[in-house]
Amino acid sequence: MQPQKLYEGKAKIIWATEHPEEVAQQFKDDATAFDGQKKGRIASKGVRNARISAILFKLLEEHGISTQLVEQIFEDTLLCKKLDMYPVEVVVRNYAAGSICKRLGFEEGAAMKKPMLEFFLKDDSLGDPLITEAHIEELELVSEAEREEIKRLALKINDVLSRFFAERNILLVDFKLEFGKDAAGNIVLGDEISPDTCRLWDAGTRKKLDKDRFRRDLGEVEEAYEEVLNRVEK
Repeated sequence: MQPQKLYEGKAKIIWATEHPEEVAQQFKDDATAFDGQKKGRIASKGVRNARISAILFKLLEEHGISTQLVEQIFEDTLLCKKLDMYPVEVVVRNYAAGSICKRLGFEEGAAMKKPMLEFFLKDDSLGDPLITEAHIEELELVSEAEREEIKRLALKINDVLSRFFAERNILLVDFKLEFGKDAAGNIVLGDEISPDTCRLWDAGTRKKLDKDRFRRDLGEVEEAYEEVLNRVEK
């Protein structure tokens, strides 16, 4: 019997499994940027992102943060708990880069006085816009109690990952997180943590080691993803 495809997005395919509370998350080599206006492929991206995500999710579990990871079952596929995902993404910023520079005039690379949290609505048709907590309340997307827990978790994740990457001579510039509820109603980290969803710079040279190399046509895209994997595996 062919496995049932539950969902296919820009970077992953979600497959049903024999267990109703688990799904298989397959990482693709496809790459998109600028709300899908730019498309391409990054060789072996799926394999590298799956491995990086598995390592980082296990690290977070060791620090008391619940994630949807069960185990890595193929080179490009993770077995995960099925989650009811919140329609909101959280972006944690330690340094200025990307959209915040365009919106507010920050100089790229400027360090934030403290980690900054931003919320974005998960809606491709609207371009995943930045939203405020007032918008979240008005649209009834996430309750106040859930929002406070998500903010607490996001900052704890940032602390763990920033220290982990610093030990590997990498700056965690910013990154996106997605959360959902498991079958028991617990708030759980989902999706992925990889060079697709993080900005990662070499701490010494500030060379970009993430999807910005694809976005900006900087070249050496595959090499950057491989470099991150090599350092994360140390």
